[in-house]
Amino acid sequence: MAFDEAVAKRVREALAGVPDVVEKRMFGGIGIYWQRYFFALIDDNVLYFKVDDTNRGDYEGAGMTAFKPFGEKSYSMNYYSVPDEVLEDDRELSQWAHMAIDIAMRKPTEVKKKTNKKKSQ
Repeated sequence: MAFDEAVAKRVREALAGVPDVVEKRMFGGIGIYWQRYFFALIDDNVLYFKVDDTNRGDYEGAGMTAFKPFGEKSYSMNYYSVPDEVLEDDRELSQWAHMAIDIAMRKPTEVKKKTNKKKSQ
């Protein structure tokens, strides 16, 4: 993950109307939270919002793609890049952010724990 501070600043300004947004630097990018809910991220200067079946079609219809943390050949996550038209309209961006927050609240990201099982010999 990586980002340009100018992009992060633009996203901060655009999301200023969404209260309680906190960002945390992670793996060279930024994770964006509303309270404790992870709903967005910035990687390679692209803003991604959390999606599910209720809004994935909006992103795909706009030609947006899923976030793949390890490049094109890796798995996709339920975060899609935000269309430029949405990024340029603070009001619309706020609406899309609230939808991503709602999804994050319904379906929090699960952390899978590795189990350390010994093999029987």
